[in-house]
Amino acid sequence: MLLVLERCSWCTTDACLEHERIALLHLKPFFNYGNQLQSWVEVKGSDCCKWERVECNTTTRRLIQLSLNSTIWLYNMEYDMDNRNLNAWYLNASMFLPFEELKRLYLSGNAMGGNLENEGRFQLLSRLNNLETLDLSWNSLKNSILFHMRNLSSLKTLRLRRNQLKGRLDHIQGLNNLTNLKYLDLSDNNIESISNQDGGRKLESTHLEELNLDYNLFNTSVFASLNKLSNLKSLSIRFNGLKGSIDMKDLDAFIKLRELDLSDNELKDLVIHQENKGLRNLKVLFLYHAFTDGSIPLQNLVESFSSVKAFHLQYNYLNMTLATQELNVSSSLEEIYLDYSTLNTNILQSIGVFASLKTLSLHDCGLIGPLPNHGWCDLRNLEVLDVSGNALEGMLPHCFSNLTSLRELDISANRFQIPLSFAPFANLSNLKVLSGDENKMVMEPSFYTSVPKFQLTSISLSKCITSQQLNLELPTFLYYQYDLRYVDLSHNNFSGTVPTWLLENNTKLEVLILMGNSFTGPLSFSSALISNVSSIDISENKLQGQIPTTICSTFPHLWRLFLSKHAFEGNIPLCLSVMKYLSFLDLSNNQLYGKVPEELIAKGSLTILRLSNNKLSGNVVPVVLNSNGVQNLYLDGNNFSGEMTNVDLSTFEFPNSIREIDLSNNKLHGKLPRWIGNASFLERLALSNSGFEGSIPMEFCKLNRLEFLDLSQNHLSGSIPSCFNPPNIEHVHLHGNRLRGPLSLAFYNSSSLVTLDLRGNNLTGNIPKWIDTLSSLSVLLLKDNHFHGKVPIQLCKLHSLSIIDLSQNMFSGPIPSCLGNLSLPMQTKKILDIGIYRQSTEEDESTRIMIANLGPDSYYPYSYFEEVIEFTTKSGFYSYKGDILSYMTGIDLSCNNLTGHIPPELGNLSEIHSLNLSHNKLTGVIPSSFSKLHQIESLDLSYNNLSGEIPNQLVELNSLEVFSVAFNNLSGSIPEPKAQFGTFIENSYEGNPFLCGVILHKSCSKTDSPSTISTVSEDKRRRWFDRYL
Repeated sequence: MLLVLERCSWCTTDACLEHERIALLHLKPFFNYGNQLQSWVEVKGSDCCKWERVECNTTTRRLIQLSLNSTIWLYNMEYDMDNRNLNAWYLNASMFLPFEELKRLYLSGNAMGGNLENEGRFQLLSRLNNLETLDLSWNSLKNSILFHMRNLSSLKTLRLRRNQLKGRLDHIQGLNNLTNLKYLDLSDNNIESISNQDGGRKLESTHLEELNLDYNLFNTSVFASLNKLSNLKSLSIRFNGLKGSIDMKDLDAFIKLRELDLSDNELKDLVIHQENKGLRNLKVLFLYHAFTDGSIPLQNLVESFSSVKAFHLQYNYLNMTLATQELNVSSSLEEIYLDYSTLNTNILQSIGVFASLKTLSLHDCGLIGPLPNHGWCDLRNLEVLDVSGNALEGMLPHCFSNLTSLRELDISANRFQIPLSFAPFANLSNLKVLSGDENKMVMEPSFYTSVPKFQLTSISLSKCITSQQLNLELPTFLYYQYDLRYVDLSHNNFSGTVPTWLLENNTKLEVLILMGNSFTGPLSFSSALISNVSSIDISENKLQGQIPTTICSTFPHLWRLFLSKHAFEGNIPLCLSVMKYLSFLDLSNNQLYGKVPEELIAKGSLTILRLSNNKLSGNVVPVVLNSNGVQNLYLDGNNFSGEMTNVDLSTFEFPNSIREIDLSNNKLHGKLPRWIGNASFLERLALSNSGFEGSIPMEFCKLNRLEFLDLSQNHLSGSIPSCFNPPNIEHVHLHGNRLRGPLSLAFYNSSSLVTLDLRGNNLTGNIPKWIDTLSSLSVLLLKDNHFHGKVPIQLCKLHSLSIIDLSQNMFSGPIPSCLGNLSLPMQTKKILDIGIYRQSTEEDESTRIMIANLGPDSYYPYSYFEEVIEFTTKSGFYSYKGDILSYMTGIDLSCNNLTGHIPPELGNLSEIHSLNLSHNKLTGVIPSSFSKLHQIESLDLSYNNLSGEIPNQLVELNSLEVFSVAFNNLSGSIPEPKAQFGTFIENSYEGNPFLCGVILHKSCSKTDSPSTISTVSEDKRRRWFDRYL
């Protein structure tokens, strides 16, 4: 009796079985990379059902699910999927046998290797009679794993994605014993065939319903090898070697197939037979980027798959067939997606034959001109229409009002003229979602007063007014809308007062975006109004006065509030501190003054607080140290003052939530705060132009997560700490200080460093030879220091370099010819990753879909840090940021003591935009290879001792805007005044007495000998250099 009770003790306990807990602890060492299983503790009685990645039956308390996926691959950055065998380890599957009721086992992404002995152990899992799901994806298992799966008869789902299955799967018949198997994933391997050598052994899992063969090496014969899968409902074979034609007879066996995906192959045609027995139940067909030569008509597709209700034909080339062919077919087709395909506008004339069509999507298809007045207008069942991203123009035709079933309409990014009354839409009583961004609103006769029949839930009309002189009132139809949840009327130059009536009329409104208009006056809300809005953006208007305190009671559910770029003044309303949902607050670029309320920053819900460019004052230290929960804190461009060093750290604990701090452009002084070193989670820090002095604290070396540091334009002195080498540092700006000494070991081996800006300091010594350890370096700015020695050839090993500025130093010796080997690539990593999101609503699915399809201008950044690079080119000083920075390339070696010839290899810099070698002591000729600098916009070789003629081939430089060879020893005729060289005037050539040409007012028939000319005097060079500085 005691024995029976002991065995049944688990029936009455709430904890897991002790022997299962022990078995889990035996597994822990194999799956605990990065301490992910820290909740798996060796404490007797600990309930393993509450452990991470474990799920138990709520009644029996026995394990039913074990999620040990991605413990190696996802978290181990050193794990290389291309060299998986080097990392592989072998699992003893018997360790799972204690879990007798296990139903789901997830082991993907664990670098498990495959050999006969190891894979054979997976047979032991057959003793788990309840196992239904087994996921072995993203490992290194071999073909024989299929044979060892043969006895897992309870399996319903088997995933083997991204392993090392390859060639012919001779062991595929091992799966035929799995009579319960319904889902099989063999995708992302290198499989060529799933039958054995003689073709006699096939996959015959008659209960299989879903099969994924994506990203393999199959050809069109694969369909014949699958003809025993009579119950298959879904087949996906994307990204394979399917080429040429598919014989539809090979698909006859798939009589129950409902979904087929043949996308991203290279098909040309379908061989259609008079009697097509198969695919009678096919409803959804995916053919993304499957037809690329325009040889197959849409008519053939519809006839071949007559039962299909949804065609996905995005990214195809069907222009030739649809331009000439009428589609005289009838079908049950309800949805057709042709986005990003190459089409002719007359598809809209012939598409009307599909009378049952409910969804038509033609985004970015190259459609041009006005909409036709027949064809597409006959689609009276159409519910969703997307013609966005084309070049359609003119007014919407009258027949548009026939589309009375239309529920969602996207005509954005075209050239339509939309009347302010929205009369063409008035009859569309079912219309709920309307996106008309980037078209043109036009005036119309004032007598039109029709009330629209529709009640929209979402409307987006951004950037629809092209004339800044035209101040318009809001479209009148909006006065009749009462069910809106999402409204975007941004960047339209609408005038008047802020339309608070939109909030009063639409009680379900969640998102209101009115930024970039011309709304004026004070901002006010009715004290009786209580709105459910979660996000408001009224930035970039012309509002003034104080921010009303009623904003807090009016919007109790407010999550995001954007009120930047106005003339608001006064204090920050204290009531914002009690808005318990407020997460994102942007009051930047106003005239707010006073202190930042401590209650606001300590409230806990704020994650992003942006108060930049106001007149806020006081001590900034409490603001930083009390920022409970704040991740991004922007206080730059204010009047905060005082020192930041006098802090009793025993009374403060640096908030571990903060990731970004910007205190630039304030009136601080004193030394940099050492307590910043306690900000262990800090990723971006900007303290530029704030009056700091003294040395960079050694405590900054503890900022191990730091990616961006800007201490520029202060009065910092001393040397750069040699310990400063954060493992993730990418951008460092220290220019405009008084730093001195050599670089020593600062930044040594910083393989993540992208930008190093040390301009305008007193740094000395050579560029260290270890500079080539900065393998990601793209921007190197050392201008205006006291560096000397030769330009090191190690720079040539930095293959990511795109901008180099070594000007105004004392470098000597020749220009390394290997600089010509630099590819100067376009580098997106020069730009800071800011992260983006879109405003969304919680309830309305149609609105969420519309927002997901909006253009890039609808994104909001998570970060307001921006990488800005300053570089001298085209005789000016420019700041580069954003996409332009990605493409900017240049080398500036000017104002040094470089000698020798200009290496002809520099002509290989075909992607360079700016090259400045002026004010050196270079000799020899201008290399004719410079004619290959096809992207160059600025070329300055002035103030050297160059001789010979200017190569006439330079006239081929069609992008050249600024050119100077002034004050050299050049002779002969200047290049022909054609193309860009026809724009250069005399000062491009001055100081070369033996040059001739029309621009110089000097005939080339008689010239003096260049042997009598002296080189540019050192005195003249020194006088110019003093002026330059």
